[in-house]
Amino acid sequence: MTVIYLDNNATTKVDSAVLEAMLPYLTEYYGNPSSMHSFGGQVGKAVKQAREHVAALLGAEESEIVFNSCGTEGNNTAIRAALAAQPDRRHIITTQVEHPAILNVCKQLEKQGYTVTYLSVNRQGQLDLMELEAAITGNTALVSTMYANNETGVIFPIEQIGAIAKEYGAAFHVDAVQVAGKLNLNMKTSTIDLLTISGHKLHAPKGIGVLYVRRGFRFRPLLLGGHQERGRRAGTENVPGMIAMGKAAEIANFELKYMQRETRLRDRLERGLLAAISDCEVNGHLTERLPNTSNIGFKYIEGEAILLLLNQYGICASSGSACTSGSLEPSHVLRAMGLPYTTLHGSIRFSLSRYTTDAEVDRVLEVMPGIVKRLREISPFNNDQAEWLQDRETATVGAKA
Repeated sequence: MTVIYLDNNATTKVDSAVLEAMLPYLTEYYGNPSSMHSFGGQVGKAVKQAREHVAALLGAEESEIVFNSCGTEGNNTAIRAALAAQPDRRHIITTQVEHPAILNVCKQLEKQGYTVTYLSVNRQGQLDLMELEAAITGNTALVSTMYANNETGVIFPIEQIGAIAKEYGAAFHVDAVQVAGKLNLNMKTSTIDLLTISGHKLHAPKGIGVLYVRRGFRFRPLLLGGHQERGRRAGTENVPGMIAMGKAAEIANFELKYMQRETRLRDRLERGLLAAISDCEVNGHLTERLPNTSNIGFKYIEGEAILLLLNQYGICASSGSACTSGSLEPSHVLRAMGLPYTTLHGSIRFSLSRYTTDAEVDRVLEVMPGIVKRLREISPFNNDQAEWLQDRETATVGAKA
């Protein structure tokens, strides 16, 4: 069965050119880039070039790029580095719709005496900057927000958020894991102090990531040991991963000019589904979102059931973040947006890539109406029960508060 992969916000296919670039550093060029001899030195030069490619993608300087293992490490490092830089400040601002790599760190920090403000979002998944301005004080050490939401693709007003943070002397960290290679970034003109990206979201392998650290930012590393990464991330370098990340960044920088193709395919998928299936709608803002991401709520049915039936056709999608897919709880992102219970449980994310084709979109449009019809025929829910279901969801949320 041919696989139709529309779960690219979870992870991506490794580009063949990326694989080709990294393979020699698993076999022939295995020297340690920190060694003094020329065998290791040639590896060090390749790592430098990879760093330059990543810097070019981010609009940053080479010296501001810190290689690490993944987005989770980058987020953890950024938060703790920002707090260490201003130890007298005990307040953090983030949002209700962040990735667990942010939310779970903040929950732990609350137990350690920090105060955390979780900004809300509206029905379209957007922030209210007035809420940020009301929350921030001279005690705020860090404002940490995602650039774009991994489930809905909704883009936050990053530079406006950063300007508010700077006004109060707070550090500004951005989780840009879903953005790198999809939107143009320019750290030279940005208010961002710390920015996280991950290789496996832009067609590099898993296990390699990058933390951007603005030059001059007072940075304390999470991992202590050797001098690697200018003393900012100890540990023998993952050279094959770094080479792969550099090549992926180089390709992504080139491919940015073709992102309108993914937008076209996404919009065609949405228009087709909304035209063919009743009682469904796009979750999140229709224009202020990533070009590859579509989150659609199909009322009165379960998202997990949709995914199981899609899987029978070889179609891969998701009902939320891959890091929370093992939970039966509804998406915390969609809950924060205030979606009704009848839509909340039947929401599916389709996330495209440069490998997505028109034929694949056609296949989804062919099978989805039948899947939804079949599930609604056996669903215990219907329009007449919608009010009761919403009351049940409100009661559940109230009990957990």
